[in-house]
Amino acid sequence: MEKSIDFLELVKAQFGCGDVDIRTFSPLTLAFIGDGVYELVVRSIIVERGNKSVESIHKEKSRYVKAQTQAAMADAIQELLTPVEQAVYRRGRNSNIHSSAKNASMSEYRKATGFEALCGFLYLQGENERMMILVKAGFEKLALVI
Repeated sequence: MEKSIDFLELVKAQFGCGDVDIRTFSPLTLAFIGDGVYELVVRSIIVERGNKSVESIHKEKSRYVKAQTQAAMADAIQELLTPVEQAVYRRGRNSNIHSSAKNASMSEYRKATGFEALCGFLYLQGENERMMILVKAGFEKLALVI
């Protein structure tokens, strides 16, 4: 059986989106899409592990997508990042953030934004497998069972 087309390519084809140079995207734009992609990964893992109440799923998901966890993930994977990935992470972390997380320090929030920017960059580059490798490595290094 033939594999389906990449999700992003399917979106582009169905909605007439052209190719863009993601190097021109702000780090916060990368973080915006990366936040959604990372959350979809976490939600997919949780749902694939079995049917649960929506309240239970939401509670479990929140544990992995909160700023503190994303900041810890960023710290855990630093040594695995390529120079390009490190640069994307730093741009996200050092971006001019105009908001803050409810239950996280500004340092954690900045690291989480860098992590999200990295996820967004990899997704838009079509490097989904690389993103999964880094996310899985982060979970393993933090001993997070998802």
